[in-house]
Order: sequence, then C-alpha cells, then structure tokens
Amino acid sequence: MPINLVIQIPCYNEEQTISDALREIPRSIPGVDKVTILIIDDGSHDNTARVALQNGADYVIQHPVNRGLARAFITGIQTALALGADIIVNTDADNQYPGKYIPDLIAPILSKRANLVIGDRQVEKNQHFSPIKRMLEWVGSWFMRIVSDTDVPDAPSGFRAFSRYTALRMQVYNRYSYTLETLIQAGKDRMNIAHLQIETNPATRPSRLHKGIFNFIWRQAGTIIRSYVLYQPLKTFAQVSIPFLLSSAILIGRFLYLYLTHQAGSGRYLQSVSIGGTLGIFGILLVMMGLIGDAVRTNRQTMEEILVAQRDNQRLTDASDSLCGCKFLKKTDINREL
Repeated sequence: MPINLVIQIPCYNEEQTISDALREIPRSIPGVDKVTILIIDDGSHDNTARVALQNGADYVIQHPVNRGLARAFITGIQTALALGADIIVNTDADNQYPGKYIPDLIAPILSKRANLVIGDRQVEKNQHFSPIKRMLEWVGSWFMRIVSDTDVPDAPSGFRAFSRYTALRMQVYNRYSYTLETLIQAGKDRMNIAHLQIETNPATRPSRLHKGIFNFIWRQAGTIIRSYVLYQPLKTFAQVSIPFLLSSAILIGRFLYLYLTHQAGSGRYLQSVSIGGTLGIFGILLVMMGLIGDAVRTNRQTMEEILVAQRDNQRLTDASDSLCGCKFLKKTDINREL
C-alpha cells in the first residue's frame, strides 16, 4: 500500500527563513512513496506564501487572520489528513530542526513500533540554549513525564511525526501551543511514543511564541493544568478534595471522641463541628464536580470519535479551494496574486 508523507510547517511572517527550512527537507525517503510539503500560513503580512511556493512547497493553506500556533497546527493536521496523509511530520519554519532527521523520525512509525515520535533536542547539553533555558526545559520535561505518564525527554519539542491513527485523534483546546496538550492526550490514550535524539540549528530569531521566560512558564503551566483537568477530571478533583475531607474528619472526629467519652469541656470544641462540617461539604462538592467532569469527558470522547470518522472520510482534491474557511493554494497558483 503506498505511503503518503505530509510535512506540515506552521508559519507566521517567515519569508526570510522558510526557504532554508524547505531546502533541507528530503523529497525522497525510503519506504515512502510520496512526500508532500504543506505550509500553514497563519495570517502572515509578508510574502511567506509566495516564497514557500517558489521554494518547493506543494500546498499553502492561509488563515485570514493570525490565530496562533495551536490553531495553525490543527489546521495543518486536518488539511494533511484530507490530503490522504499516512504519516504527518510537524516542523518549524525557522529551521530549528534539520530536515535530514525526517527519515529517522518516521522510521518507528513505518515499522509500526510507535504512533508518535518526538525529536529530542537533548536540552541538557544543547549549546544553542542558554543555561537558564536548559534548566527550565529539563525541569518542565521531568514534570510533564509525571503528568502525561510518558517517558518523553523533551516535552516542548515541536519536531514530531504522527501516524494517521494518532493524527485523527489529535485535538487542541488551548490557543497557545499544541506540544504539551497533545503529549498529555497521547499519554492518556496509551499511544506508543518514541523519541529520536537530534541536534538543532542555531536560532535565527527570538521566539514569537512567548514574551520572555516568565511569560513562557506562566502560559505553559496554565496549559498543563487545563489539559490535566480536561483529560482526568475525577482524579484531579478527588486529589484536591483530600485535604478538605481529611481536615473535616479530624475536626469532627476530635469532637465526637471527647463527647462520646464524656470528657469535661467537650462543648468548647463545638466550633470544630462547624469548621469541620464546612470543610467536609466543600470536599464533597469537589468530588461531585469531578464526577460531573468525568461525565462530560465521556461525552467529549464520544464526540471525538464522531470527529475522527469525519476527518477520516474528508478528502481535499486539486479542485478544492478552501478548507475550514481558509484559502487553499497549490504550486500552480504561484503566479496568482497572493
């Protein structure tokens, strides 16, 4: 059966670097019958689309306005699936990830050893990262391994390969980034995840994803918390309720012990009943919120299965001119007004 590889590159005002990224992408890979390069132009104000088509991109899909990296990623996934992708590789437009690694990145998927493969930038010894970034990336990846139940050494890496099975199930609910949320989703869905050690190219510009290291930590922390609650609501609220229920049991238990043993002055501890009862009610409410969240999660999973079927049946042909309300451009459109 022919294997179709789609390499997607989210872009925002990348006319200066996109040609370098495209130049490194191999167009012939053992085990792959067709290599397609898809550019997701996230509302760029420059000539990103034209430069991409001039330098080897097969398709460009354009957002009418800038919608952020997470939405650009999902638009790319949906478009790649509609183009009939069996494997999807996501890489950056700033050429951080050398294209020469793509054959090795997809190898575990071709051999059916993995559903998702992530490029490991070896953050602990990456000379292109500052000491502070190396430390924060390491700590963040360690924490993500706990949260996501995976062993991925470089959680924020955007250099990833997805099997069609995995890509059909990918969904991102936050607007900031896709890397951590999709990793949590893959971990909770028990997907086979592999990683490949890579060396990165030097940075060509400052990151456009965040405004400094503290902004990055704040936004990624919010993404982790929301994603964890989204995929494990009952466990999350049950864990949060434990201190309240335990404190309630201790306070009320102390009063009952003194009262039932007829110890003098037990009436002085009546406030324990009031405080303990309040804490107990709050803890029970948290558990109930977890149960409601778990019911919502079950409903969401059903809706996701419907979405998977719709994505799997959707096809994009050369006659198509739009997908998800976006402009769709092909190599033959290179002379059109972009």
